[in-house]
Amino acid sequence: MKIPSSAIIPDEKLTKYLLVPRPWDDKSKYLGRVGFRLDQPELLRDAIRELADRQEATEDGFNEYGTYWRVEGDLVGPNGRLPVVLIWLQWNIDGTVHFVTLKPQKVSVV
Repeated sequence: MKIPSSAIIPDEKLTKYLLVPRPWDDKSKYLGRVGFRLDQPELLRDAIRELADRQEATEDGFNEYGTYWRVEGDLVGPNGRLPVVLIWLQWNIDGTVHFVTLKPQKVSVV
């Protein structure tokens, strides 16, 4: 499945979570490595959208709220690329798709 272009990426997820330094589960340093910053959240939003448009989503579980979808690939930032996993939730109640989180993709070394 492709994540629909109507999928919701809440500003708060970017400006109050992903791009903000946190004592645990900090993703801002990882994202900062390729130039994503709190003062330009639209760059991260656009990169998330672009990755979701480029890659197929695979089902990644479900619960009472809906179905989780996983998109893996390189997030393209102003200064490079980062391997990431994007998690989306398709709500049971209305079928809308919402961005849940981003995490570094673990790259296996062979």
